[in-house]
Parts: sequence; C-alpha cells; structure tokens
Amino acid sequence: MTAADRADPIVEQFLLSQSDFDAFAELSGDANPIHVDPTFAADTVFGATVSHGMLLFSRLRGALERHYPGCRLIGQELVFRHPAFADSPLRLVLTPRAVPAGEPLLTLGAEIIRDDGQPCLEGDCRLVRQRLASPVQPGEEIRS
Repeated sequence: MTAADRADPIVEQFLLSQSDFDAFAELSGDANPIHVDPTFAADTVFGATVSHGMLLFSRLRGALERHYPGCRLIGQELVFRHPAFADSPLRLVLTPRAVPAGEPLLTLGAEIIRDDGQPCLEGDCRLVRQRLASPVQPGEEIRS
C-alpha cells in the first residue's frame, strides 16, 4: 500500500530558522524586512520575523514528493492564516479527503500548524496518480 492509497493522516514536525528565512529570501529575491530583519520585525504587529508563505508551501511540496511519489501536483488552494516564526515548532499534516481506489485523482487536506494550535497554512492539494514509464536502456529499441 502506498501513501496514495492510505486514509490516515501523515504528520511531520519541523522548525524553520532565521537562517532558513534568510536563505529563502536570497533564493527568491524577496528580502522584505518582515522576513529578514529582526530589528525591523520587532517593531511590527508580529514582534519578530515571520516565514515567507512560499517557504511554508515549499515544505508542503517536499512532503508531497516524499509521501506521494509517482503523483503529480495539479492544483492547490491555500490560505495563510497566521504567521510562522523562526525556531518555533511546526506540524505539517496531510489528510486524504477521499481515497477512491483505482481513481487517478486524490485530494489532500494540507495544514501547517504552530505549537499553539494556530494554523499557518490551510487548504487542499490535488494530485493525480501517474504511471511511471520504465526507462529505456541504451541501445534498446522503442516499439509502439
């Protein structure tokens, strides 16, 4: 049984550090001080730097790849409800909404939740199961 056939949630715990925020800012070009400048962020409503929403989505995307290999993400509807802070525990939860046996489409509930229970990210991801073609060996003839 693969993850794509499971009905129970998948849960991962993780932390994001200020170094992760800084590296993502460098990679993405989004150096908004709310993400990378602790002094600036201390004077905002958040009181500290907060994660980029797309950094949270990147963690979600990686979990999909790890737990649903051979599936392709075809869409997502996500809302970023509360900030995620550096060095604060986060819990990523993927919950199948329905597991139609043999059907190619799969919808998962997706959440990233802070240690205090507040959701940082909520929504759904739609995956399609793909058949992985066997690789062609060097010198092998391809027939149709």
